[in-house]
Amino acid sequence: MNASLHQLPVKMLGDLISPRALERILQDAAAERGTTPERMDVRTLESILKREVFKRLQLSVPAPLAKRRVSEVLEELSQVTQERLPANDAALDELEEQARRFALYFDWPETQRLRGVLGVARQEQEGGQDTAALVQEGQDLIAQMDRRLQEGLVMQAQDLAELRAVFTRVQGLGGREVRRLDTLIAQIDEAQTQSTLLPGEVDRARTLTYNLRKQLESSVVEGLGSGDRSGDAQAQARVLELEREYARQALDTAEREFAPLLLLRPDLRGQLEALRGGGEQHPLTAQAVEGWSETLRAVLAGVLDEQRAELAALERDLASHPAGAGVRVSLDAAHHLLDGGTLASDELRALSTARGALQASPDGTALSGEAGLNAGRELLEIERTARDLPGAAAELAPLLLEAQAALSNGQALDLDPLWAVLERHMGAAAQEREGFDARADRIVAEYDAVRGLAGETTQRLGRLADTLRAQRRLGPMSAPARARYAQTLGDAETLLAEAQAEYRAAQEVTATFGDDALSGLLGVFELDAAELPAEVWTLQGCMLLSGPYDKSTVPLTNLITVAEDMGVTEVTMHSARHRWEAQQDADGLWRVTRTQR
Repeated sequence: MNASLHQLPVKMLGDLISPRALERILQDAAAERGTTPERMDVRTLESILKREVFKRLQLSVPAPLAKRRVSEVLEELSQVTQERLPANDAALDELEEQARRFALYFDWPETQRLRGVLGVARQEQEGGQDTAALVQEGQDLIAQMDRRLQEGLVMQAQDLAELRAVFTRVQGLGGREVRRLDTLIAQIDEAQTQSTLLPGEVDRARTLTYNLRKQLESSVVEGLGSGDRSGDAQAQARVLELEREYARQALDTAEREFAPLLLLRPDLRGQLEALRGGGEQHPLTAQAVEGWSETLRAVLAGVLDEQRAELAALERDLASHPAGAGVRVSLDAAHHLLDGGTLASDELRALSTARGALQASPDGTALSGEAGLNAGRELLEIERTARDLPGAAAELAPLLLEAQAALSNGQALDLDPLWAVLERHMGAAAQEREGFDARADRIVAEYDAVRGLAGETTQRLGRLADTLRAQRRLGPMSAPARARYAQTLGDAETLLAEAQAEYRAAQEVTATFGDDALSGLLGVFELDAAELPAEVWTLQGCMLLSGPYDKSTVPLTNLITVAEDMGVTEVTMHSARHRWEAQQDADGLWRVTRTQR
């Protein structure tokens, strides 16, 4: 069997059980069968998956889930073994080709780590050294970046759907900003089809939609006239909610932008939570978010200078010792990150651990620098994994501190207790994910039953159903992606309840007046052309059912949509030449007339 094939179950089941535990299971099971993981054939690996691995998984997750996940590994194993996996040299070429997909995301720590891995791997290759371990790390980094990319694409698709929905409302305003928004939406749509993230364009498009929606609200207030105090108050309330929504989005963007800094500085994380939880007494504003972001930029500049000085000191201290591949990769990655203005906290911690091991045991009788670095990176892997599991980081925090202190003194570590804690949380997270997926399936199925209803509720529910389908297809999730999944589920369940209530009301109308009642109501205003006044429109929400289609149509549909959102059922407006009257009947149909003054 190919030497790297036994890594397949480690990759695919790593969210349910620690990689270290899986590797030990494979080693012990292979030894019982008189072979090793690298040498066992496919049939032997299948046997181990069905017996030892399946049995071990049931300690963490329910048997049906364990069975399904093992079946997925067996299916993938069958497909992979159809063709020979590349040798190390060919695998390195393939790894470099895969890395090009992520060249745009130079600020990702994984990207710069991979760059360092590839550079050192080529050096090792030229020196005739085995590059299998470096190739394996590179493949793991590609998998991590692919997960991050797929999560980002799901979020970008949701943003794109919301931007399109807003654009249909504001396009009637016309002007340069509307054209710019149209261009940005087209750019984001093209990037989405090419599986590319454009966070800057999404942020600019959000700002444009915010400004245009405020402008639209102002135009509606002007159309209602100065005498409508109720409508004016409602419009002001909607503008206030727009401002708060925009501020919340800006704060979320700042949190993502400065995530490495917030991880390093708990005091700044506390400021974030204070801003987010200000409540009615201290409502969040875009100005407050921008001011806080400026503060973070200044703090980040200072921390970057500190880390550059720390890296220089580490290089000096490590220069007198032989540098293994791991040390060189970490040094290279740290340089790339800091040169690009990104914190290199994890790489510096790993290098500091290597230095501590060397200083504690300069003759190598305890941990060597390379062994210390590897142990430090395993600690970092445990810590990073814990961040993605609810409750795991808090429980592991004291154990991680003890382990880090031991490493700094050059002591060997037993990390099995830490992995055991992590596995327990992995199992709980896997069961939570199963529950999330079941809720998503139910929402999508029940949405299909009400999707024929018109109205803003159903349209919003439809967009969330699309997002849930995409989130449902994601593999193991990061903590932010899991939080977004939970938020989408909660929002969708609320809208689904509203849509089902509307559907039941429609069914009651049908039961009372007959199967053709709703279609009959839709036809109330479908008069012959000769009987219609020259300028009469009938609308259902933002959908034009009858009437002339001219330059007034789009602003008219936007106005009706905003009126419905505000709870307004009658609108009267005057222009220099015309009088406009719009009235909504009990069944939600709008009749709009325009007459000469």
